[in-house]
Amino acid sequence: MEMILKATGLKKYYGRGDTMVKALDGVDLEIERGKFTAIIGTSGSGKSTLLNLLGGLDVPTEGSVKVGDTELAGLDGEHLTLFRRRQIGFIFQNYNLIPVLTVWENIVFPVSLDGRKPDREFIMEAVRLLGLEKKLDALPGQLSGGQQQRAAIARALASRPSVILADEPTGNLDSRTSGDVIGLMKMTGREFQQTIVMITHNPEIAQMADRVVRIEDGRIVA
Repeated sequence: MEMILKATGLKKYYGRGDTMVKALDGVDLEIERGKFTAIIGTSGSGKSTLLNLLGGLDVPTEGSVKVGDTELAGLDGEHLTLFRRRQIGFIFQNYNLIPVLTVWENIVFPVSLDGRKPDREFIMEAVRLLGLEKKLDALPGQLSGGQQQRAAIARALASRPSVILADEPTGNLDSRTSGDVIGLMKMTGREFQQTIVMITHNPEIAQMADRVVRIEDGRIVA
């Protein structure tokens, strides 16, 4: 059983003294390669903080994060940015698509930003799985919410990262579309052997994952 993500003694504190907020207060977590893990918790439980630390978007007050064999704390700003771009895909609740770019341009943008040539055959396979073949020339504003989230998933897949981190990816979708999107994430994860970590406050969505981790008050409770 190979672990692709490992968090050890993660703490994230804000403020000092009586005003200190312990967003994370000593989290140990290991994520198995190729699995779909859901992290569930109420608002303010620390789940978004944990996801940001796992993805190197934030720096812990204490503790460490390893992605594969790479210790994130050992990377300087530029190398961390490159590592994130190549090894970690992000899916956000608000899609974060660039409105003036077509769906295809949005999908390949992170790869192009890295100065690499997009793997068109691989990306088109993902596009077909996600049912976006006829939407590649459309602008994000011409898509439904579910289609925009599918485009965001394709963008996260485009650089063939080893880990995909999804931040409330169905938060703006109705229940039926939410189920469809999570089903597609599971399918693409299996198809491309990628590890998916998703945070959500929705227990029904979480139950579609291979594993559910519960966090409350900055600590893992189950």
